[in-house]
Amino acid sequence: MHIKETTKQALDSLKANKLRSFLTLLALVIGVFSVIVSTTAVAVLDNYFKNTMSIMGSDVITIQKTPAVQMGELDKNVRNRKNIGFEEALTLEERMEIGEGMSPYETFSATKISFQDEETEPNVMVRGSNTNFLTNNAYELEDGRNFTGDDIQYGRNFAIIGKDVQNDLFKNEYPLGKTIRFDGRQYQVIGILEAKGQIFGQSFDNFVLIPYTTALNVYGGRSRNISVQVRAPEISFIEETVEEVTGIMRVIRKVSPGENNDFEIETNESLSGTFDAFTGALYMGGFAIGFITLLGAGIGVMNIMLVSVSERTREIGVRKAVGATRKAIVSQFLMEAIFICQIGGIIGMIIGIGVGNLMAVWIETEAVIPIWSVAGGFFGMLIVGLIFGVYPAFKAAKLDPIESLRYE
Repeated sequence: MHIKETTKQALDSLKANKLRSFLTLLALVIGVFSVIVSTTAVAVLDNYFKNTMSIMGSDVITIQKTPAVQMGELDKNVRNRKNIGFEEALTLEERMEIGEGMSPYETFSATKISFQDEETEPNVMVRGSNTNFLTNNAYELEDGRNFTGDDIQYGRNFAIIGKDVQNDLFKNEYPLGKTIRFDGRQYQVIGILEAKGQIFGQSFDNFVLIPYTTALNVYGGRSRNISVQVRAPEISFIEETVEEVTGIMRVIRKVSPGENNDFEIETNESLSGTFDAFTGALYMGGFAIGFITLLGAGIGVMNIMLVSVSERTREIGVRKAVGATRKAIVSQFLMEAIFICQIGGIIGMIIGIGVGNLMAVWIETEAVIPIWSVAGGFFGMLIVGLIFGVYPAFKAAKLDPIESLRYE
């Protein structure tokens, strides 16, 4: 039997029972939609995370008190860890032989920045660090200069500003050399950073960087908890650098042999692994929901096909009487079941991709079409059609032609 003819018969069957067909298609659409929308949204997050990681230093190692990605409540032993302080960071820098480029990373304040009559919103991050901060965090100077060793040593009132701060304060003037004010102090702008963008609505450019020694003089808190960043000399030395830093930090923090580290060491690779585990759980949840929904939809497909067999019993008898084989009858009804499933699948995929990419609009990144998920949806609906259409198809093929012709 030609595909064109089978398709026409399937359409006629759907039109003949509009309400039943609509409910069956609705179940199929919801099942495919639930899978595709979840995989699309997670694919958007995954793509965004990888893009974000690509703009961070790939050879950078971060040492901090608690994990960067936290799922659920932290263990009591993790919460009670002692802080990582500036003195530990300086000691680490002195003792490292493989690692290089140590920079403390601490946000001292969230405040508004003023210049003459202009001021920002009171949410600009004031960060304190040293000469290695820009390199470790993949920032590029658009103009001006970085801090020098003397700027750090003498705690000078210099500032490097992010692009958001420049846009807010300096609409009619150029920032270099100008004096800005925040938290009761004045700072001279010595550098302007190129824009990096944002993630989940949080900008990478809405901050002011000052020497950490200056920040300590202004805000105090030498014992405050900080993050520490160091670089491996090359990507291939990441593991060796992590081992060195781990050993030094265990000695500095007096961790006894056999005890677990009382600090976390994160790299791009470790963060990617954590995020992959998180997205994997989301994928599995979406597939589980979709499987349950598609199971119900498949039962609906079987139901509509059984009703179709009953209503077309006389037609089946006529076909058999004029020489139609069992194989032809089976093929006809299987094709109809597959056709119904594919219609529901296509509609569900289109809606699912569209709704899933609302996540891309929300976090302001490019849209994603998960090709492997679309292909899986297509073949998945083919399998659903085959599994739930085979019984009605064989039931139709086994009908006695004489009894079928007498059917009213």
